[in-house]
Amino acid sequence: MAAFGWLAQPAVLPWVALALGLCIGSFLNVVIHRLPKMMEREWREQCAEIAGTPAAPAPQARYNLLVPRSACPACGHQITAAENIPIVSWLALRGKCAACGARIAARYPIVELAAGVIAGYAAWRFGPTFAALGAAAFGWALLALAVIDLDTQLLPDDITLPLLWAGLLINFSGAFAPLRTAVIGAVAGYLSLWLVYWAFKLATGKEGMGHGDFKLLAAIGAWLGWQKLPLVILLSSVVGAAVGISLIVFARHGREKPIPFGPYLAAAGVIALFWGELITRRWLPILG
Repeated sequence: MAAFGWLAQPAVLPWVALALGLCIGSFLNVVIHRLPKMMEREWREQCAEIAGTPAAPAPQARYNLLVPRSACPACGHQITAAENIPIVSWLALRGKCAACGARIAARYPIVELAAGVIAGYAAWRFGPTFAALGAAAFGWALLALAVIDLDTQLLPDDITLPLLWAGLLINFSGAFAPLRTAVIGAVAGYLSLWLVYWAFKLATGKEGMGHGDFKLLAAIGAWLGWQKLPLVILLSSVVGAAVGISLIVFARHGREKPIPFGPYLAAAGVIALFWGELITRRWLPILG
């Protein structure tokens, strides 16, 4: 093991973590694309079972995060290893499929880069510790949830609930918050948006947000503790309001068309994890 001690050097570890994060970002793109489709398949099967409709005559092909291999949605060309190198392959292919020339969205390298930066910064901030690995995993999960919510307005329980339990487990040793404040943070995070949801629904008769938002804020509270929840709510609300107003004014986004709140919660959670103490200490006293 000593032979690999150089990996833990402060000048090396963040770059190793960056490279690992880029690879994780490639996998996150698979999760972002496939998990909602897997959920839809499961819902259809459950609805068919409840309705008592006959099963499909032919079983559906396996479809999960590993099977089948990634392929171009336009022509079905299977992505080779050389075409799946994070960021590099997208640049080399000029953002197009090698087989049919269909455009590959810039979001794919952006997600890979974001995952790499999260991992690299976590390693630089926390060093060769379990907290660095936890911070990177927290950021990766929030990144996946943010993009899925942007695409589908869904925050899958398959990510939010394990993230909540992982936050409580990692804080069993007080990695980011004492366990007591983490438990309170999980409860307070859920109840705070749950109360807002019901207050808005009783006042307007409409649903202002999805239940996934409650679970996401509960997960953030489990990781960061209840003390950082006001900062998370403030940051997400301010940014969400600014973006929402901009979309309505400049992009002609219909007022009745819902705007997902998950991405703003996710961004605020990452900011609070890495810079929450600095913001609380330096900026909040100035604001009031």
